[in-house]
Amino acid sequence: MKHQFLNRRTALALALATCLGGVGTAYAQSTTGNLNGSVPANGNQTIVVESTNGLHRETSVDDRGRYSLTQLPLGTYTVTLMRDGTVVDTRKNVQLRVGASTDVSFAAPVAATATDATALSGVTVTGTAMPPIDVTSVDSRTVITSEQLAKLPLGRSAEAVARLAPGVVNNGGGFTSDTGRPLASFGGAASNENAYYVNGFNTTDPLNAAGGLQLPYGAIDQQEVYTGGYSAKYGRSDGGVINQVGKRGTNEWHFGAQILWEPNWARASGPNIHYVNTPSSAPAGDLYQPKSQNDKWSTTVSAYAGGPLIKDKLFFFVATEFEKQGYRNVNAVDNSTPASTNTYKNPRWYAKLDWNINDSNILEFTDVGDKRSGSGTRYGYNYVDMSRTNTIGPVNDTKVGGDFWNAKYTGYITDNLTISAQYGKMSVKNYDQAGNYDPTLARVDGSGNQNPALNGGSAIKNTQVADISSPGRGNKSNNLRFDVQYVLGDHTLSAGIDNVKSQVLDFGSISPGPGYSWSYGFSKDPNEEINSTPGRNFVPAPAQFANGQTGYWVNKSVVYNLVNVRSDQKAQYIEDKWQISDRWLLSAGLRNDQFTDYNQFSQPFIKQTRPQWAPRLGAAWDVNGDGSFKVYANAGRYYLGLPLNPATGAAAGYIATQQYYTYSGIAADGTPQGLTQMSGVVSGNNSYGIPPDPRTVAGKNLKAENQDEYILGFDKTLGDNWTYGTKLTYRKLNAVIDDFCDIDLVKNKAEAEGHTVGSTNSCYLVNGGHSNTFTLLDPAGNAFTTDLSRKEMGMPATRRKYYSVELFMEHQFDGVWYGKFDYVYSRSYGNTEGQSRTDSRQNGAAGSMDWDNSYVMNYANGPLGNDHPHVFKAYGYWQFAPEWQLSSNFQIASGAPEVCLGYYGPGQTDPALYGSAYHWCDGQPSPPGDKGRLPWTYQWDLGLTYRPTWGGDRLAFSANVFNVTNQQRAVFRYPTEWQSRGTPHPLYRAPLITQDPRYGRLSVTYDF
Repeated sequence: MKHQFLNRRTALALALATCLGGVGTAYAQSTTGNLNGSVPANGNQTIVVESTNGLHRETSVDDRGRYSLTQLPLGTYTVTLMRDGTVVDTRKNVQLRVGASTDVSFAAPVAATATDATALSGVTVTGTAMPPIDVTSVDSRTVITSEQLAKLPLGRSAEAVARLAPGVVNNGGGFTSDTGRPLASFGGAASNENAYYVNGFNTTDPLNAAGGLQLPYGAIDQQEVYTGGYSAKYGRSDGGVINQVGKRGTNEWHFGAQILWEPNWARASGPNIHYVNTPSSAPAGDLYQPKSQNDKWSTTVSAYAGGPLIKDKLFFFVATEFEKQGYRNVNAVDNSTPASTNTYKNPRWYAKLDWNINDSNILEFTDVGDKRSGSGTRYGYNYVDMSRTNTIGPVNDTKVGGDFWNAKYTGYITDNLTISAQYGKMSVKNYDQAGNYDPTLARVDGSGNQNPALNGGSAIKNTQVADISSPGRGNKSNNLRFDVQYVLGDHTLSAGIDNVKSQVLDFGSISPGPGYSWSYGFSKDPNEEINSTPGRNFVPAPAQFANGQTGYWVNKSVVYNLVNVRSDQKAQYIEDKWQISDRWLLSAGLRNDQFTDYNQFSQPFIKQTRPQWAPRLGAAWDVNGDGSFKVYANAGRYYLGLPLNPATGAAAGYIATQQYYTYSGIAADGTPQGLTQMSGVVSGNNSYGIPPDPRTVAGKNLKAENQDEYILGFDKTLGDNWTYGTKLTYRKLNAVIDDFCDIDLVKNKAEAEGHTVGSTNSCYLVNGGHSNTFTLLDPAGNAFTTDLSRKEMGMPATRRKYYSVELFMEHQFDGVWYGKFDYVYSRSYGNTEGQSRTDSRQNGAAGSMDWDNSYVMNYANGPLGNDHPHVFKAYGYWQFAPEWQLSSNFQIASGAPEVCLGYYGPGQTDPALYGSAYHWCDGQPSPPGDKGRLPWTYQWDLGLTYRPTWGGDRLAFSANVFNVTNQQRAVFRYPTEWQSRGTPHPLYRAPLITQDPRYGRLSVTYDF
């Protein structure tokens, strides 16, 4: 029987390709790798490399016995040392790691002739037993290879893989991408401040930067998870970067298929959610949502094929994946869809063509699809006995996700000069249409707050759909890059451009039915004004009106927004990697970003085209000169372009209004009867549907969000198989963009300066925590400016700081086991999380409550929503028998801060018409974390794989169990204390989001 254990030499080669902890390079988001090394200096020597897909390159060995080959396509290589045209030595099965430089040195004595040359197989590196640490890198990243993806028990998404990296944590707000994938937070930043790449193409969502298109799981060759310190070549992220590189064809044919099954019987029940303060018209006591009745199952079928169309010249690789998911959902008691059966179909594909035109010119073409469509049926539900009742009709039909294509050319003009150019386009849908829509019915929200004397003691609601959108809703973008690299002695010089253009189509939503919905409310003290702020937003107490003496009221809500907007983001960079000596490397780069955003009339409302210099400086010290001990440091500034969400809001002139009434009856469809008007039309953000003049939308000379980062660390080998190290990281946010809606403050300042104000906006885009210059219009439409200092705006200074200490140890796979152990102590604190806000579940980019007015920023400083001070991760696999492998992924994280949002000040007032949204609790200041922290979370995932000998090492059976101990601890509690002044919110501190219940996965894989 053939022995399945890897021999030590083969394991060493594999370890070189899969080395993880703390090593990186300046080529983050790349699709290539580098080779470098040294040989004993001895006359006319050259290095020849040949890949399994036919690429052939040569380079000379310099006088010091060193060589370097850059921007090589990922793959398996044979590296040959030649002297005077004769083969001297060969290293085989060299696997490149994305963006990294792999050291292949020839330390054996150089033979005089080919006949007495020592033939070696595998990878040998500078006379050491361990592969050397990549001393050419100054950044922080983790690379996970396809081999590891196949072994570790992981969720099948880029974010699930990314959470293996230090400094990456789950987003507690439950934020997901359009395709339903949970987002992650990197290094204290918001979960929508990350960038996504596939084969060098930027797939980040243009609207909110919430995720991006991804590869089919089985098509991933390597995934690079970048957590800091990257090159000037790349930008538009101050969180992290997820870069996926797909597989490619070689001269050998490969085929394979896989079936995965996640059955409902292997899934534990979820927790029921209960009201904390039960409303009078609640249909089933304190039961809010019986999540224990939810079911979920999925089946995934995938296949791939790759090989040569023309040997050594033209190669292809294709992979397809079709996932079908089924859900039986029971929603909250006040939802217009009480229960539903949903089916989601998720087709994904990947196609790659590689053409070696000749040894000096390569052309690549990539096509990727990542889509999700949903349909199903809506049902009534009896929450008392937990049973389905009548069929209501179909759920909304949805189609999200999309596809892109990308073409890349690489030219090795000379041994020292390399150019590359790439261009691609992406198209994504966000289709969400009602299958059975009554155009005459107004939706009813908040039915649990109905007057029980008028509904018989049980809430009356209807089945009207949520706000509706345009069938053409979606987005498009294109990428253009051009890079030049020239090696000049000890300097590797790079320069290029990096441009992205994006467009959002038919974005927005409209109230269903007659164009409005009804939302019921209740005031415990009917003599309490609903909003006491003087002016057009004043809403009096319900007791002043007929049928309002018991405190029950209703508001008529109108929503309307539908726009096309676009952005243009350009950048140029220059960089020098200077090998000062054999042991010292200096990397110095400079990037210049420009961002322009356009409204629905193609008029620019933000022009950040003046130089926005982003310097990047890094250094690496090869302490012992043999790659066994590296000390590195990095400092840089990173600019973040604004997603297009603000262009659809503050720049668009949307409608979001309410009008308040008392009522004397409730119709059979849940709509109020016998209305008495309490107020005029009001809007918390002055959103009355008037498109603003583009000159007035944003503060003059608005600064792009940007962050400074500093890193210091070391990596060191220990014995034959261990690497360990530590890293210190400090990040400081310098500027953030958000909307400011205290319009009267701006107007009053302008009038005090002698201006006559003709019109104002609903909100302005400003640099939160900074002084701002506002542009307003006089009655004739002429523009003028007025300045408000930070103190005049009543704002604290911008504050988001993150620091961390990482400690890691890694055991390279030695044919028996592999393991990585990582502990991070970190703090993320300040008064703004960035482009989204976890503690209030606001994920619209630059559209949270932060910075809207001075009141919501009072006592806002504290630990941020993604602050988890202690995170421990341990993952790996154990080949405990020739046919059996056990894998594990274990993570522990301390809880995020608890938050209480109440009415403002000791008097519990509502000065900004924001309701219970201020950092005050029971009339006392309540900064984030004042109420303690959420519980620690524990997640343990296990996998078992059986590769029978009779399967010829082609067949594998696997079983995975996720959340083995079935921990279901709260990761988000509802933070709003009051429903209205004096009336406790029914859900305050209810655990709306908890850990996913335990579930299992079975799979069968065949590779040929």
